[in-house]
Amino acid sequence: MATPREIPWAELRAGARAASARSYAPYSGVRVGACALTEDGRVVTGSNVENASYGLTLCAECSLVSDLARTGGGRLVAVSVVAGDGGPLAPCGRCRQLLYEHGGRDLLVDQGEAGAPRALAALLPDAFGPEDVADRASR
Repeated sequence: MATPREIPWAELRAGARAASARSYAPYSGVRVGACALTEDGRVVTGSNVENASYGLTLCAECSLVSDLARTGGGRLVAVSVVAGDGGPLAPCGRCRQLLYEHGGRDLLVDQGEAGAPRALAALLPDAFGPEDVADRASR
Protein backbone atom coordinates (compact mmCIF):
# COMPACT_ATOMS: atom_id res chain seq x y z
CA MET A 1 0.00 0.00 0.00
CA ALA A 2 1.33 3.42 -0.95
CA THR A 3 2.00 5.91 1.79
CA PRO A 4 0.63 9.46 1.53
CA ARG A 5 4.11 10.74 0.61
CA GLU A 6 4.39 8.32 -2.33
CA ILE A 7 1.12 9.52 -3.87
CA PRO A 8 1.48 12.07 -6.71
CA TRP A 9 -1.07 14.41 -5.14
CA ALA A 10 -0.26 17.34 -7.45
CA GLU A 11 -0.88 15.09 -10.48
CA LEU A 12 -4.15 13.81 -9.04
CA ARG A 13 -5.34 17.35 -8.25
CA ALA A 14 -4.45 18.49 -11.77
CA GLY A 15 -6.30 15.51 -13.24
CA ALA A 16 -9.35 16.26 -11.11
CA ARG A 17 -9.30 19.92 -12.21
CA ALA A 18 -9.08 18.86 -15.87
CA ALA A 19 -11.96 16.41 -15.38
CA SER A 20 -14.10 19.12 -13.76
CA ALA A 21 -13.75 21.18 -16.94
CA ARG A 22 -15.40 18.30 -18.83
CA SER A 23 -18.34 17.89 -16.47
CA TYR A 24 -21.94 18.38 -17.53
CA ALA A 25 -23.50 20.71 -14.96
CA PRO A 26 -26.17 22.86 -16.69
CA TYR A 27 -28.50 22.88 -13.67
CA SER A 28 -26.34 23.52 -10.61
CA GLY A 29 -23.36 25.06 -12.41
CA VAL A 30 -21.14 23.16 -9.97
CA ARG A 31 -18.49 21.34 -11.96
CA VAL A 32 -16.79 18.48 -10.13
CA GLY A 33 -13.84 16.33 -11.17
CA ALA A 34 -12.24 13.31 -9.57
CA CYS A 35 -8.92 11.65 -10.24
CA ALA A 36 -7.53 8.54 -8.54
CA LEU A 37 -4.50 6.31 -8.49
CA THR A 38 -4.96 2.54 -8.67
CA GLU A 39 -2.78 0.00 -6.92
CA ASP A 40 -1.24 -0.98 -10.26
CA GLY A 41 -0.28 2.65 -11.00
CA ARG A 42 -3.04 3.62 -13.43
CA VAL A 43 -4.78 6.97 -13.13
CA VAL A 44 -8.56 7.08 -13.58
CA THR A 45 -10.78 10.14 -13.81
CA GLY A 46 -14.40 11.15 -13.69
CA SER A 47 -16.65 14.19 -13.80
CA ASN A 48 -20.18 14.87 -12.67
CA VAL A 49 -23.03 14.44 -15.16
CA GLU A 50 -26.24 16.19 -14.17
CA ASN A 51 -29.73 15.30 -15.32
CA ALA A 52 -32.98 17.28 -15.50
CA SER A 53 -34.36 14.59 -13.18
CA TYR A 54 -31.96 15.54 -10.38
CA GLY A 55 -32.01 12.11 -8.74
CA LEU A 56 -30.39 10.65 -11.85
CA THR A 57 -27.37 12.93 -11.61
CA LEU A 58 -24.04 11.10 -11.44
CA CYS A 59 -21.33 12.39 -9.16
CA ALA A 60 -17.74 12.60 -10.40
CA GLU A 61 -16.82 9.66 -8.18
CA CYS A 62 -19.45 7.50 -9.96
CA SER A 63 -17.89 8.42 -13.27
CA LEU A 64 -14.43 7.66 -11.85
CA VAL A 65 -15.49 4.17 -10.74
CA SER A 66 -16.93 3.58 -14.21
CA ASP A 67 -13.56 4.57 -15.67
CA LEU A 68 -11.88 2.16 -13.24
CA ALA A 69 -14.07 -0.70 -14.46
CA ARG A 70 -13.69 0.33 -18.11
CA THR A 71 -9.90 0.33 -17.90
CA GLY A 72 -9.44 -3.04 -16.19
CA GLY A 73 -10.73 -2.76 -12.64
CA GLY A 74 -8.50 -3.08 -9.62
CA ARG A 75 -8.33 -1.18 -6.36
CA LEU A 76 -8.13 2.54 -5.75
CA VAL A 77 -5.40 3.72 -3.37
CA ALA A 78 -5.77 7.53 -3.48
CA VAL A 79 -8.39 9.96 -4.77
CA SER A 80 -8.67 13.70 -5.22
CA VAL A 81 -12.06 15.37 -5.76
CA VAL A 82 -12.27 19.06 -6.64
CA ALA A 83 -14.79 21.68 -7.66
CA GLY A 84 -14.41 23.67 -10.84
CA ASP A 85 -12.44 26.31 -8.93
CA GLY A 86 -9.84 23.66 -8.03
CA GLY A 87 -10.71 23.56 -4.35
CA PRO A 88 -11.06 20.16 -2.67
CA LEU A 89 -14.48 18.61 -2.08
CA ALA A 90 -15.29 15.80 0.29
CA PRO A 91 -17.18 12.94 -1.37
CA CYS A 92 -20.89 12.81 -0.50
CA GLY A 93 -22.19 9.87 1.55
CA ARG A 94 -23.27 7.86 -1.50
CA CYS A 95 -19.86 8.32 -3.09
CA ARG A 96 -18.03 7.41 0.10
CA GLN A 97 -19.83 4.07 -0.02
CA LEU A 98 -19.02 3.66 -3.71
CA LEU A 99 -15.35 4.46 -3.10
CA TYR A 100 -15.30 2.02 -0.18
CA GLU A 101 -16.41 -0.76 -2.53
CA HIS A 102 -13.46 -0.08 -4.84
CA GLY A 103 -10.78 1.15 -2.46
CA GLY A 104 -11.65 -0.03 1.02
CA ARG A 105 -11.07 1.58 4.35
CA ASP A 106 -7.44 2.49 3.61
CA LEU A 107 -8.22 4.52 0.46
CA LEU A 108 -6.54 7.92 0.91
CA VAL A 109 -8.82 10.90 0.29
CA ASP A 110 -7.14 14.20 -0.57
CA GLN A 111 -7.91 17.16 1.67
CA GLY A 112 -6.12 19.68 -0.56
CA GLU A 113 -2.72 21.24 -0.11
CA ALA A 114 -3.60 22.58 3.34
CA GLY A 115 -4.54 19.24 4.87
CA ALA A 116 -3.15 15.75 5.20
CA PRO A 117 -4.96 13.00 3.28
CA ARG A 118 -7.47 11.03 5.34
CA ALA A 119 -8.23 7.34 5.15
CA LEU A 120 -11.75 6.64 3.93
CA ALA A 121 -12.40 4.81 7.22
CA ALA A 122 -12.29 8.21 8.97
CA LEU A 123 -14.91 9.58 6.56
CA LEU A 124 -17.10 6.46 6.60
CA PRO A 125 -16.74 4.66 9.93
CA ASP A 126 -18.34 1.23 10.27
CA ALA A 127 -18.85 0.98 6.51
CA PHE A 128 -20.82 -1.86 4.96
CA GLY A 129 -18.68 -3.64 2.39
CA PRO A 130 -18.48 -6.70 0.19
CA GLU A 131 -17.34 -8.87 3.09
CA ASP A 132 -20.54 -8.01 4.96
CA VAL A 133 -22.67 -9.28 2.07
CA ALA A 134 -20.93 -12.65 2.20
CA ASP A 135 -21.20 -12.80 5.99
CA ARG A 136 -24.91 -11.85 6.03
CA ALA A 137 -26.21 -13.72 3.00
CA SER A 138 -28.99 -16.24 3.66
CA ARG A 139 -27.75 -19.73 3.26
